[in-house]
Amino acid sequence: MTVTKSGMSEDVADKINSLAKRRGFVFPSSEIYGGAGATWDYGPLGVELKNNVKRAWWRAMVQLRDDIVGIDAAILMHPRVWEASGHVENFIDPLVECGNCRKRFRIDELSDGDALMDQWRDGRADLSTVACPNCGQKKLGPPRRFNLMFKTFVGPVEDTASVAWLRPETAQGIFVNFENVQQSTRRKLPFGIAQVGKSFRNEITPGNFIFRSREFEQMEMQYFCRPADAPRLFDEWLAARRRWYDDLGIDDDLLRFREHAENERAHYAAKAVDIQFRFPFGWQEMEGIHNRTDYDLRRHMEFSGKDLRYFDEATNERFIPYVVETAVGADRATYALLCAAYDEEPDKEGIRVVLRLHKDLAPYKVAVLPLSKNERLTPLAREVYALVRPHFLSTYDETQAIGRRYRRQDEIGTPLCVTIDFPSLDDHAVTIRERDSMAQVRVPIADLVPALREKLGA
Repeated sequence: MTVTKSGMSEDVADKINSLAKRRGFVFPSSEIYGGAGATWDYGPLGVELKNNVKRAWWRAMVQLRDDIVGIDAAILMHPRVWEASGHVENFIDPLVECGNCRKRFRIDELSDGDALMDQWRDGRADLSTVACPNCGQKKLGPPRRFNLMFKTFVGPVEDTASVAWLRPETAQGIFVNFENVQQSTRRKLPFGIAQVGKSFRNEITPGNFIFRSREFEQMEMQYFCRPADAPRLFDEWLAARRRWYDDLGIDDDLLRFREHAENERAHYAAKAVDIQFRFPFGWQEMEGIHNRTDYDLRRHMEFSGKDLRYFDEATNERFIPYVVETAVGADRATYALLCAAYDEEPDKEGIRVVLRLHKDLAPYKVAVLPLSKNERLTPLAREVYALVRPHFLSTYDETQAIGRRYRRQDEIGTPLCVTIDFPSLDDHAVTIRERDSMAQVRVPIADLVPALREKLGA
């Protein structure tokens, strides 16, 4: 299934944000206290959707490949890890503050931000003629270096010896475990290590719903290889990751590649390409593919004193592998898939809102709906629900008219509805309705599970 959204309207973000809260996808964190600032709680449908996104990634990256294994590393790591990785020194955003309204911004959020970022990198950013995006006054202060890592302390005493950091990426847990994984699994190059987990960044100006937040999940894979093979493998992974989005139903006109200029690449990257998605607020990064060279393993060798070179028995060589990284935010991918799936179409009742989510991603696969809340229908409907539930994540709804219940399921992306009506009491058959086409077919209850499995491709 391909979802075409070439005509995505600018107000779709507001509609998705409203739908997300109203239907139980995403809630503002600590909302009863006024919120916690760019942190979000995933509700009953949201947690299923994001888990399905993560499962789809894990299946593509680990289950269906014989050259990648997974780990789950700790969030808290030795503080020297972040010195070795360069994050203490280089994980910096330029922060500017308006002397009039006291609002703070990253330089790239200002007018002509890309050019100003280039100037800042070259040490010559002049903001004296730049207007504040909030109040319009030309009173922006000089840029300050702002480290995005959250600092915490380990143990009962808060001093420099007990400083720790909440990880800003999951990748370093992979690098420090490179030798453990390679030796325990007896892997030969090239091979990858994948991980899904929480990361934390003290963003200056988070926003755009779950696109940019301070606590989020990443799905990262580090592919270790011979240095000479890295350019070829980089291109192969770029194509493979683009196919993944295609397979999940994101139309081509919503995706593009953007290569980083030399002066904007991360400190570890010899080459970097973003897979961008056309969000309602513009083209933004959803995934990054990087040639990290041997930077990380070499730095951890230097700081730890541990030899992390790979020994090739066939050639009798020892060398530090290069790394091709694929890194995607689970929250950003979830948001992009919601945007790509959101659709509106006219019908006799006005506008039908449909989330045309890929069947593998839909929170509920099947909704069981008695035609009405009638005491004669309810027992059989409950029997059908009990029959379906062990095989597919399902929901049961008997409140309001059947048409409104169909619309509710369309709006949350449920691919199939099963309706129990009065003839079902005699013929022991039910009606399967498809979300996208609204086509209906009647099947015997005895054949229902196989029929649903066939339609879902399960």
